[in-house]
Amino acid sequence: MDVKRLKQAYDHLQSLDDRLTYKIRPRTGGGLTRPSTDQLEEKQRELANYTIELKDILNEVILAVGSRAKKPE
Repeated sequence: MDVKRLKQAYDHLQSLDDRLTYKIRPRTGGGLTRPSTDQLEEKQRELANYTIELKDILNEVILAVGSRAKKPE
């Protein structure tokens, strides 16, 4: 297992959480108004970006677990 690569993937995950999770988390209580088409499109873009970045992080985790650490030169 490549611990350094795994740490980088974890740091990337933390960064994603800090930057975007609050944007996609459902609001408590919900609103009484319906969102506009533009608002729905913006939320859909945010969710798509979050999902793609999360997929990339998961890919890095799998590669880190399945690879050996690089030997220092």
